[in-house]
Amino acid sequence: MEPFPDQFMEFHPIHGTNVRLDHLGTQATRVESFANGVCFSKNPLKPGEIFLIEIEDKEMGWCGHLRVGLTARDPRTLEVVPEYSIPDLTDPGDSWIFAITRNHNKILDDPEVQDGGDEGLAGGQRLGRGEDEDGGNVGGSNNMKPKTFFMDSDLFIENVRIPRDKLVGRSRPGRYSHILDDLYKTNTLPPTARRSRIGVLYVPKGKDQADMHIVINGEDMGASAKGIPTVQPLYAVVDVFAATKCVRIVQVEYGFSSLQTLCRKTIQKHIVHRMAIDWLELPEALKHYCKYE
Repeated sequence: MEPFPDQFMEFHPIHGTNVRLDHLGTQATRVESFANGVCFSKNPLKPGEIFLIEIEDKEMGWCGHLRVGLTARDPRTLEVVPEYSIPDLTDPGDSWIFAITRNHNKILDDPEVQDGGDEGLAGGQRLGRGEDEDGGNVGGSNNMKPKTFFMDSDLFIENVRIPRDKLVGRSRPGRYSHILDDLYKTNTLPPTARRSRIGVLYVPKGKDQADMHIVINGEDMGASAKGIPTVQPLYAVVDVFAATKCVRIVQVEYGFSSLQTLCRKTIQKHIVHRMAIDWLELPEALKHYCKYE
């Protein structure tokens, strides 16, 4: 797939009634209740372009978590933003939303679903919604992979290449952050934990069709919806639902890395752990950037 220029990702100014955006439009917080937290990307996604968010804050006492996906609806055409992404957006058949759970988000290909006929392809077939919190293994094995998977600089989903540098969540710097960082890298921590990074994208599959993929902390969960029509532009959907309180967009660099990013990578490559950055004779602003990004 041909590379495309980086796009500064923002949330759409049209969103659920309980959502408040920051001044940059890159952080969405649900200020009350557990619903009315539906957000959209400001612009349609390009094929292979990931809309990546990080869970900033959680609110205990609610059942359920973040929901992400795609919609063919232009947010500007909505008379009212739905209270829930599932089922309010999904029932009409022009939106494909996946509920992120603590344990079971991996999708296994089902041959019967793949060959489900023209009707399934035309509307987009959802292969999983990840809504079974404590039941059987929905969608297959757990998310844990060997540490070696993080060694690759890029994540490849068929013919789509995504730089892995920003895909994996990182803990806040602290006494145990070196342990927590390894847990994020191997997808051992629940995807619903603070600092987890979750992205959605679509991969072209034939003429005017695509598969939707969810990426959690650098690992592709598989095609969570197949045969999505791409005749109309597709917007990312992020439902800041229930226990998920606040999310922020993480910008991904597809082309040449910025000088700032190259400096950060070089520094991090030559230290034991990012907390050791405090010992270096560097400007405080650069230390802060290297520790938190």
